[in-house]
Amino acid sequence: MAGILAWFWNERFWLPHNVTWADLKNTEEATFPQAEDLYLAFPLAFCIFMVRLIFERFIAKPCAIALNIQANGPQIAPPNAILEKVFTAITKHPDEKRLEGLSKQLDWDVRSIQRWFRQRRNQEKPSTLTRFCESMWRFSFYLYVFTYGVRFLKKVGSLKIFYPLTTDLHYYYILELSFYWSLMFSQFTDIKRKDFGIMFLHHLVSIFLITFSYVNNMARVGTLVLCLHDSADALLEAAKMANYAKFQKMCDLLFLMFAMVFITTRLGIFPLWVLNTTLFESWEIVGPYPSWWVFNLLLLLVQGLNCFWSYLIVKIACKAVSRGKVSKDDRSDIESSSDDEDSEPPGKNPHTATTTNGTSGTNGYLLTGSCSMDD
Repeated sequence: MAGILAWFWNERFWLPHNVTWADLKNTEEATFPQAEDLYLAFPLAFCIFMVRLIFERFIAKPCAIALNIQANGPQIAPPNAILEKVFTAITKHPDEKRLEGLSKQLDWDVRSIQRWFRQRRNQEKPSTLTRFCESMWRFSFYLYVFTYGVRFLKKVGSLKIFYPLTTDLHYYYILELSFYWSLMFSQFTDIKRKDFGIMFLHHLVSIFLITFSYVNNMARVGTLVLCLHDSADALLEAAKMANYAKFQKMCDLLFLMFAMVFITTRLGIFPLWVLNTTLFESWEIVGPYPSWWVFNLLLLLVQGLNCFWSYLIVKIACKAVSRGKVSKDDRSDIESSSDDEDSEPPGKNPHTATTTNGTSGTNGYLLTGSCSMDD
């Protein structure tokens, strides 16, 4: 076991050629990041998850109710034993051939069967109230941690590596790492979205980056990376809350602010300042070494994810310009359908109802306002 640990913590992998672990030992004059500090993130991640449950139950939910956000879920598909058996045992997305067979068997038109399957899929989706509570929790955390990060960066002012650890930096790093660990586990119970795999990769890369930068004593650069990426997240969650509360103009404004901040920080400041520092300036100062390559490759992977999400944001913005409103987020957890799909053709038997509280769509809580980004 000792041999494995010695191999894993090999100085030539983790540190530049002129630095040893002995140089980074804590002394009376200075404290440096130690790998064992990160163990604290696991119990703290559990505590953050519990705080979230309490926050959503006793703070976010009353706020949602005060804004007249109801706990109504999507429209329930009418009971049908044959379609239910196909849905649970065969497929949730029947092809054209199967739809035609079911149409003859039930004497339903194909459109009604398609609508039933959409309603049945959406039946398992969370209510607007649940989504509002989740967004309010994330908004509160992102706003707090971003504010704390900005205050910390103002005090340090420099992006040196191998710099003594401060109490503020230690707290900030452990809090961020704990939050991402809590997201790693809670995303399996949270609202499922189309980019579940991308978000899982993002959380995994974030955890590796935080861990690598802390162990390598590149925590100041890591702090800037975290702060830049937190800057737009609070605005996105605020836009979602405005959407769920049907504050349409506020939603549009917040989304515009989010898009501007996101693209400026992640396609401008991050590559031109942070990546330039970690790739080129640090090369001249300490030179490349194995963990340096890993750290920078992870940063480049994050930049790739930033480009992907920027593409989605620009796509939504283009739709907004063409339609005169912010359209549905491409990461939406709700399946939408066009108005003509959800309208019953004349002369057909109304096997399924498609309107709930005056809302057209396959889901009873699909918002119809100018901002519809059910993320």
